[in-house]
Amino acid sequence: MYQRSQGAQGEKATDPVRPQLALAVAVPGPFRGPLTYGLDGQPSPPPPGSRVRVPLGTRKVLGIALETLPEPADRALKPISECLDPAPLLDPTQLALGRWLAQYYHAPLGEALRLFLPPEARRQEQGTQARAEALRLTAEGSALLTALRAKEMPKSLARAPAQQAALRALDAGPRRRAELLAAGHTAPTLRTLLQKGWLEPCDASVPGAKSSAPKLHPEQAAAVAALTNDLGTFRATLLQGVTGSGKTEVYLQLIEKVLAAGQQVLVLVPEIGLTPQTAQRLAARLSAPVHTLHSSMAPGLRNQRWEAGRSGAPMVLLGTRSSLFAPLPNLGLIVVDEEHDDSYKQQDGVRYSARDVAVKRASLQGCPVVLGSATPALETLENARQGRYGHLRLRHRAGQAQAPTQRFVDLRKHAAPEGFAQPTLDAITETLARGAQALIFLNRRGYAPALRCHACGWLADCDRCDARMTVHRDPARLRCHHCERSQPIPGVCPSCGERSPMPVGQGTQRAESLLHSRFPETPILRLDRDKVRSMARLEAELDAIADTPGALLLGTQMLAKGHHFPRVELVVIVDGDSGLFSADFRAPERLAQLLVQVAGRAGREEAPGTVLIQTHDPEHPLLQAVVTQGYDAFAEAALEERALLGLPPFGPLAMLRAEAPQWPPVERFLSEAKALLLAAPGAQAQSTLGPIRAPMARRSGRFRGQLLLQGTARAPLHRNLAEALPQIDKLPSARQVRWHCDVDPSDTY
Repeated sequence: MYQRSQGAQGEKATDPVRPQLALAVAVPGPFRGPLTYGLDGQPSPPPPGSRVRVPLGTRKVLGIALETLPEPADRALKPISECLDPAPLLDPTQLALGRWLAQYYHAPLGEALRLFLPPEARRQEQGTQARAEALRLTAEGSALLTALRAKEMPKSLARAPAQQAALRALDAGPRRRAELLAAGHTAPTLRTLLQKGWLEPCDASVPGAKSSAPKLHPEQAAAVAALTNDLGTFRATLLQGVTGSGKTEVYLQLIEKVLAAGQQVLVLVPEIGLTPQTAQRLAARLSAPVHTLHSSMAPGLRNQRWEAGRSGAPMVLLGTRSSLFAPLPNLGLIVVDEEHDDSYKQQDGVRYSARDVAVKRASLQGCPVVLGSATPALETLENARQGRYGHLRLRHRAGQAQAPTQRFVDLRKHAAPEGFAQPTLDAITETLARGAQALIFLNRRGYAPALRCHACGWLADCDRCDARMTVHRDPARLRCHHCERSQPIPGVCPSCGERSPMPVGQGTQRAESLLHSRFPETPILRLDRDKVRSMARLEAELDAIADTPGALLLGTQMLAKGHHFPRVELVVIVDGDSGLFSADFRAPERLAQLLVQVAGRAGREEAPGTVLIQTHDPEHPLLQAVVTQGYDAFAEAALEERALLGLPPFGPLAMLRAEAPQWPPVERFLSEAKALLLAAPGAQAQSTLGPIRAPMARRSGRFRGQLLLQGTARAPLHRNLAEALPQIDKLPSARQVRWHCDVDPSDTY
């Protein structure tokens, strides 16, 4: 506790009227509970949920006021320095959710509550000025454009062709800033037009002509009716629908009902790349504002989104996992799309699952939450099987679309010296000849995954990670995808000095080069993290896909998740064997989900779709189950296996991870932590495995180890962690490593 000066204590003791109160404050740092401060000099206690500035050591930090307490008689307290908010910034629901978050994930309370603050409020300073998502013509700008159309050149535009072009680009109405930049209009040009008063900012969700709702097929209608009955109460429901079955239309019709009741809706998507297309579909149908919120937005604009939500006005907030913490006091529905996706798990700081926190938030606010997926997580499926969640099915594709035909291309019978077997190339040729698109899925970016000397066998390894360096072209470099270390490609082998080492294997850059040589007249649109580095570029690429018939779409998981590509009639999975032999127990589930999701991009309109899976092992049980029997058959077998092994969802997991520049401190810390865990209550109901080195034992120059806790029930495991972690915090060895506790880890790496 933080002590107050003796003088302050004496002054307070002479006040016979004022009750002696203290304040519990959640502060940033490794504090598992609140710290207690005095209230000297404050006219009244700060309201719970407001920000206060408090002394912490030699610094003053921002904290969240929680509650007033009787002042302890046995010690003096340091007083808070300043109350920053006259009214609470966090409402009671947010405070309750933050406390639950800290308790369940065994995270510092201050760090958990910090997630609920907008960027400007976290920094205690004035934030970056918000930059609007869209721009439109002002009355003066419209007059200038009218003159241009009449070939009457205004003097102010005579020598400004870039400004003329930008004005013409806005003739049809508001356009997104990212769209204008992607079309070649520069930021200085747009800024000049704003300064001159010819353009003005507006929200990207400015109402326009709305599309009408299509007729629902019977399964969709039944799902909408069932979910409508849940409005106004808490209920979690799994909406499991095959790819292309119209889950989005079910969301839309349910959202319309919630907005009509004057409430707010939160829609979560797993990645930022899915927000543009989803926002367009929502805005095209809904009369209420559709606001996006994610970490790539300017801090000022994110703050605006927070304030829009806080108003309680009817709206849709669309975003990634961080948008889950925005204030929505009038929340009537939460939708978690692609609920199975690993991206919903936060991998640093407070390591929460946005899917699970969404269910908790819905329960606190008394509204339904819909978890949508074609390939539900096994945990979600088991919750539905046990009746904890509702379960609605969409077994057929919407409209005239049919499920694609899936076939294996056996690489034992068909050579693929350049990564593509002849039957695959023939299928691509036939698809392009029809003017349709083919999607080539290869989940490895770069040119080649390794560089090898064929004279001595040398391989280019990263000297900071237990990993190979990836060969990249444009620019030509070796890069480590784990620590981002980069170096030139050697001209001769560093080991034997012989001929230049050769790239081994295939990445998206190499596949692009090979496809260009094989189909020189065909546009090739590549989507991976090397090429798409901004939202503007992503939106431009998605627009190009929509506008380019007869194109080849090549990419990584960016292409596989949630996108609607109506022209795609062929999907090629170049390496169907990736993930078959991983050490992670979740790898089969992820591979099955990925195969189904990628295959689902084919044949989403009237034309039939085809999926080709290149593999050296077409008889593999996982591939056979997914392709010939479907995801449900795979999930049933996987759940039986998990039950036998006591793995999630049948037994909870937690993991302590640690890292340091050398291995001995890591091993010593994890061994001492294990001893404390074994001595704490609840240890008898779990197995403690380790300490062991992580599968990638060295990353970014640091040695990594882990300790796995496998429980038989959730309550004893959490009791064990709650008792042991405060003692582990105090270990001298804990100060020699970086470490964290990960509850419900998404992987064992």
